[in-house]
Amino acid sequence: MSQDPMTLEYDGPVAILSNNRPEKHNAANDAMDLRLWQCLEELHLRTDLRAIIWRGNGKSFSSGRDTTELGVRTEDLSDLEFIERGHKGAQQFFTMPCPIIVALKGWVIGGSFERALLCDMRIAGESVRMSLPEVRHGVVPDSGGTARLFQMAGHGLVADLALTGRSMDAEEALRHGVVSRVVPDDELDAAALEIAHSVSKIPPFTLMMFRRTLARMAHPLVQKSMQEEALTQSLVFASHDYAEMKAARSQEREPKYRGR
Repeated sequence: MSQDPMTLEYDGPVAILSNNRPEKHNAANDAMDLRLWQCLEELHLRTDLRAIIWRGNGKSFSSGRDTTELGVRTEDLSDLEFIERGHKGAQQFFTMPCPIIVALKGWVIGGSFERALLCDMRIAGESVRMSLPEVRHGVVPDSGGTARLFQMAGHGLVADLALTGRSMDAEEALRHGVVSRVVPDDELDAAALEIAHSVSKIPPFTLMMFRRTLARMAHPLVQKSMQEEALTQSLVFASHDYAEMKAARSQEREPKYRGR
């Protein structure tokens, strides 16, 4: 029997959601995405829940999309339909009845980095390395993270990370406000649990009203960005330049781009 790509456990009023493909550094595939959306649906129904921790088993939170499964689809969906289905699942982060605290370590790459940015709070282990490598692979970030990172750190950092594909370490992420604290890796899970249980003691209505206020400021830009990203990415997938980049790489030659 294959292992569950995402596990869900409870510690009293705290849910612990864990990426569970440690042998792949928790690289995300369709099965992992589907299980994530299922878990979020379950968490929406828990009236006793006060906080959620999202973490990764093994050395990394997630190394991004599993490149061995790129382009493999078991359903007859257009690019736009596929992207918008992922957006529908991800927007459950916005409607969750309690805060999500993300515990980041090791690789935090691409769409997995973007999804972590959609949550309420991020803490980092000292090993964390975050990146947005999509543009270097001929596509664009399409999970709402560009807008959220823009809100946190501004145009300059978004452009730097996306256009260079470089990694950002824990201390730089802390300086930019991308994470709120950094701890040693071996203390990361305990720190996340301590924060979650501290949050769980806040009166539920007070917590709900605070998060409502914060959401009204934060979410509209991200949701608008997602709509734009779905169309943009669909055009990229259908472009001559994207096809030429893939062909050039497979043929080990220089690409001849046409800007369309």
